Amino acid sequence: MSISLSSLILLPIWINMSQIQQGGPDEKEKTTALKDLLSRIDLDELMKKDEPPLDFPDTLEGFEYAFNEKGQLRHIKTGEPFVFNYREDLHRWNQKRYEALGEIITKYVYDLLEKDCNLKKIFIPEGYGVIVLNPNENCIEVEKPKTHVQSSSDSSDEPVEKRERKDKVSKETKKRRDFYEKYRNPQREKEMMQLYIRENGSPEEHTVYVWDHFIAKSAAENVFFVAHSYGGLAFVELMIQREADVKSKVTAVALTDSVHNVWHQEAGKTIREWMRENCCNWVSSSEPLDTSVESMLPDCPRVSAESFLCC
Repeated sequence: MSISLSSLILLPIWINMSQIQQGGPDEKEKTTALKDLLSRIDLDELMKKDEPPLDFPDTLEGFEYAFNEKGQLRHIKTGEPFVFNYREDLHRWNQKRYEALGEIITKYVYDLLEKDCNLKKIFIPEGYGVIVLNPNENCIEVEKPKTHVQSSSDSSDEPVEKRERKDKVSKETKKRRDFYEKYRNPQREKEMMQLYIRENGSPEEHTVYVWDHFIAKSAAENVFFVAHSYGGLAFVELMIQREADVKSKVTAVALTDSVHNVWHQEAGKTIREWMRENCCNWVSSSEPLDTSVESMLPDCPRVSAESFLCC
């Protein structure tokens, strides 16, 4: 008969916990030895022992998934959406499986862009450098620090030895409880908090930061911007704060469905004039590609993106 390692761990604990209540020096010595043994166990390594090999399919069919007519990822046999917890209590394995499937879907999306949206993959010519900004990541999530709860015995008139003994028992109990909670439920959510990234707390701040620390210091004389949606607003904000520097290095700006507003952002006359000469905003439209689209704002020309932005 096979016995799992978890049974070997949990059974002696149940026995010894009952022995503690009965008392006796021999039982206490055995309990101390058991606690020492448990403290030496690497829980992460323990979990890996029962983990299947990290060997995953390289096709959607291999994962038994496919996209339906609505573009939704569904299981071929059950019709259910993607399930992250494919194997219970194997978070690391589930994460690796998720990442492997993600790589396949990324390639699938690239193929759709080329076949269905008629986009072309163009490689950057030799001698060109590319910087991809990440204006949407303005904060990180970290585990919230645990608040220290002062023991009620700290302010009592109990003898020091008795108070220290109580604190020791309390800490050992908490350690033991946390150990089994982690083993029993490794995916338990932790209380998290958000920390804003210094000097990058908003898309506008991020854009200015990247300009000051990377683009402005580069040897490039002809800089080209491609900005989508809120990225267009961030670029206009960059111009407002670094107008002379931007004009000296930036040659052209391609905007796609930009949501900038030169009135609300209070862009000056010289900025609006520069944008009319050096920027173009491709917007969602049923008109043929590059057909002029009427605009109520006196900034850059707006032309039709036809269908490729609508797909």
